[in-house]
Amino acid sequence: MHVVVFGAGSLGSLLGGLLARAHEVTLVGRDPHVKAVRRDGLDVVGVEEFRAEPAADTAVPATADLALVAVKSGDTGDAARALADCELAACLSVQNGMGNEATLAAELDCPVLAGTCSYGARLDAPGTVAFTGRGEVVLGARDGGPSTAADEVGEAFDAAGIEATVATDMPTRLWEKLAVNAAINAATALARVENGALADGPGRELAADAARETARVARERGVALTDERAVSLTERVVRDTAANRSSMLQDVETGRPTEIDAINGYVVERAAEPVPVNETLTRLVRLWERGRDAR
Repeated sequence: MHVVVFGAGSLGSLLGGLLARAHEVTLVGRDPHVKAVRRDGLDVVGVEEFRAEPAADTAVPATADLALVAVKSGDTGDAARALADCELAACLSVQNGMGNEATLAAELDCPVLAGTCSYGARLDAPGTVAFTGRGEVVLGARDGGPSTAADEVGEAFDAAGIEATVATDMPTRLWEKLAVNAAINAATALARVENGALADGPGRELAADAARETARVARERGVALTDERAVSLTERVVRDTAANRSSMLQDVETGRPTEIDAINGYVVERAAEPVPVNETLTRLVRLWERGRDAR
């Protein structure tokens, strides 16, 4: 399978490097990372250590079997327009936030699959990605139900040694992931703390409140996500990734725009009743972005 990874940042590079062990892979990203990979290959360090040899470019190839989209949610529109010129059999989003699949589907003529990914990655230097935690990729039809395309992508991931599950309930899975991200990302970014700081005390209470609000909005939208399930998933991720710095914290530390609109902001915009914790987190992160000209 030829996989084009659009968004060769930390997660995209890691998944691309893992996939390159069994498939033809093209990383699409920016220099100097792309230039380094093209010259010397991609060094994966950490949980597993190896050198992969994917192709790397700043432009999308003419054809591919799968587009794996790993850009920030705010860049999804640009990704969709760039991939529209590529002849694709399928597209899979492993992005944070909600609404990405619909944006991609509006521009692409192939099946667009939804995905969640709990692998940990950090871009250490041009040409080097740190594999910071083993996880799982869950993927399936974005509206739920069976999908031949999802089955084929799942088999391709399995062949590369990536833990992958093909699911028929992706709408629920996406809301579960949103609850976890809404609970962890903004809080850790604003407090400048690792995920483990939310394991007890005021951090635990704040995360649980954000998760419960998100679950309530999910139920308002017809998704059967209980408060208990949302809080339990959040606590498990906090425990399993205690030493990790969330993606939003990394954005804040480097002065980049965050994905607040597609995470906590998404919850606020779709809530039928007030969601004060998510609203406060959203306003604070947006305030930070404005103060840093990142919005």
